[in-house]
Amino acid sequence: MTSTIRRGTLALASLFTVLGASARAQSSATPQGTAGEHIATAADSSGIREAAMDYIQGWYEGNAERMQRALHPELAKRIIRTDPKSGRSGFNTMGALTLINSTKMGGGSSTPAARRRTDYRLLDIYESAAVARVDAGDWVDYLQLGKWNGRWVIVNVLWELRPQSP
Repeated sequence: MTSTIRRGTLALASLFTVLGASARAQSSATPQGTAGEHIATAADSSGIREAAMDYIQGWYEGNAERMQRALHPELAKRIIRTDPKSGRSGFNTMGALTLINSTKMGGGSSTPAARRRTDYRLLDIYESAAVARVDAGDWVDYLQLGKWNGRWVIVNVLWELRPQSP
């Protein structure tokens, strides 16, 4: 019985060694993707960043052309607002045309230069979809982008205001 237990223990130890080596080999491999899957390229990363910068810098510059270039025509930009009295939440939504026209009317051009944050982070890319974060002066935007007609554009934005200091 003791030799059976030892053989079983050795067999399990060998199995864990093989599985561990396999897992280490897989985790250190270069990303391959599955058959037919698009692997993000440096051009994808650059295109996503360009769209995000056209969006936020276009806003601050009052440059409607840059804003329009960044957006899909069916963009939905939303914020969830909660009424402090009732506790009920609702959406405020704007589309691409409203955002472009607001930019054309000056957008954030009156924002002092010291408050014009344009911090950017690419959070994820998969195939022709991506998510990025832009930290602006008074808010944070989570951008969902899609590769549309060969170009990265912002399809959705969910944003949140930063708390105002007293």
